[in-house]
Amino acid sequence: MMFSRLLAAALVSISLLGPALAADAIYPPGVRIGLAPLVGLGKAKSFPGFETEDGSVKVLLTELPAKAYGEVKNAFTANPGGTGNIKPESIETAAGTAYYTVENGRDGNTPVRRYSMILPGTGFSGYVAVQIPETASKIYTDDAVRQMFASAVVRKEVPVDEQLSTMPFNVTELSGFKTIRTLGPGALILADGEEDKGFEAAPFVVIGLVAGVAPEAGDRGRVAQQAATTIPGVREARITMSEPIRIDGLPAYETRIEAISGKDNTPVTVVQWLRFGGPNTLRIIGSAPRDQWSAAFPRFRAVRDGIQPKG
Repeated sequence: MMFSRLLAAALVSISLLGPALAADAIYPPGVRIGLAPLVGLGKAKSFPGFETEDGSVKVLLTELPAKAYGEVKNAFTANPGGTGNIKPESIETAAGTAYYTVENGRDGNTPVRRYSMILPGTGFSGYVAVQIPETASKIYTDDAVRQMFASAVVRKEVPVDEQLSTMPFNVTELSGFKTIRTLGPGALILADGEEDKGFEAAPFVVIGLVAGVAPEAGDRGRVAQQAATTIPGVREARITMSEPIRIDGLPAYETRIEAISGKDNTPVTVVQWLRFGGPNTLRIIGSAPRDQWSAAFPRFRAVRDGIQPKG
């Protein structure tokens, strides 16, 4: 009898709090930040996070550079009142103190409530963005979202198999690279260096897909060279070679550049492979300090040759 009364009281308390939290925090595949989603939110279909069945309520979880958290914290300390009628709030989580903002906006013609939270991680900053349409705001209240934010946790590493499973291709050869990081939907980095010190000081490979119609054979060289000039993080780039090849029987283009990269102005040699064929173009970028290039290039090529389509 006593147990029944306690159970009833607990159920009443939960109902007064609004949507209940799941029992445990959940990490979206490939992401180092997780939380306990509110009831009614399931795994999102097209982004890392959670959403309602009709997709109207969205909770995005992703990672930002480590310095982003410090910048937000400093801004909060310098101006605790916020700007533009948007006042930052702090909240304690298992990962440490987090900061979030709430504002009203529109998604097309739909009035929405938007929440943004940043929290500290090891070598990264965790970021959570929530969007709730006005029609659902009586269920997903400010207090309920704050409860969900308070449940946020971070993990130091994502298991390699979990990261690779999120890619739209199979990576069958890691070629000795120990640090594996997803860079967003459909993109991956394999590295020797440490994230918090910058990857540029050691060899690394970036793998991703370029959406869109593949260029005609006569345009592939121009497209490859244009793509090589847009590689992020390199400066004073000079193309030293660009020629057609075949990769796994498919037409491809190999382009090499010499450049400067990283905060320490490291001289690097970079190779870019574009493999054409199928609905998307596979893009592989390998970068190594110039004095490590001869040892790194065979590893880059082994990774390249081990990438296979899924399905």
